[in-house]
Amino acid sequence: MSVTLILVRHGETAWNRERRVQGHLDVPLNDEGMRQARATAERLATDAARYGLTPVPGVAEPAIVASDLARAWQTAQAIAQATGLPLAPPEPRLRERAYGDFEGLCYEDIHRDRGAEFARWVSRDLDFNVAGGESLRAFFDRSAQVLTELAQSARGTLVVVTHGGVLDCAYRMATGMPLEQPRTHELLNASLNRIRWDGRRFLLVDWGDVSHWRPALDDTTDAA
Repeated sequence: MSVTLILVRHGETAWNRERRVQGHLDVPLNDEGMRQARATAERLATDAARYGLTPVPGVAEPAIVASDLARAWQTAQAIAQATGLPLAPPEPRLRERAYGDFEGLCYEDIHRDRGAEFARWVSRDLDFNVAGGESLRAFFDRSAQVLTELAQSARGTLVVVTHGGVLDCAYRMATGMPLEQPRTHELLNASLNRIRWDGRRFLLVDWGDVSHWRPALDDTTDAA
C-alpha cells in the first residue's frame, strides 16, 4: 500500500519576520502564524476526502505527528482540533536543523560579523557545523531516517507538521535533487506539501500550496 505524507510547515513566528535563526530554540507562533495554522486546519478539514483524511475500512485511521517545538506543535494542535484526527506524541527528530550559536541571531548580523562561516553556510557546505549545531549532512540523515520510518509504519495518509529544513530534505528525497544544489523550491509557512512512499522511495505529489491563507505569494516568509 502506498502512503502519503502531508507535510506542513509551522505557521509564522515573530522570528520569521525578523529573519532570525530559530533552529532548536522554542519560539511560539505569532498572531499571524495562528491565523495561518487555523486556515490550514480548516482546509484539511473541509477537503478531508481529497487529502485522504477520511477513514477507510480496513485501513488505519489517518493521524498527525509533529515536531515537539512549540511553533510546530501549536500548528498540529489546530489541525487536530479542526479535523478530529488523533495527534501522536511529539517527535523530536522532526525538529529544525540545530544551528548552535547561530540561533537567536539575525541573518544580516551573521553575514556582517561572521562572514566566513556565513559563506560556508549559504554555499550548502555539507560538513559545515556551527559550534554546538548540526551539519547539513547530519541533518539530512536525521530527517531522511524519521520520514522513512514514519512512511514505513503508516497506512494510508499521515499529516507531518514540521519545519522548513525538514521540508527541504523531503523535497530532495522525492525528486532526487542533490543536497548541495541551491534550492529552487519554496518552503512556505503553513503550506501543504505532499510526497508519496511507494514502498521503496518517495515521489513528489504537489508542493507549496498556501492558497488557503494567502492568495498571492510575497517575500515575507523566511526560507531557512
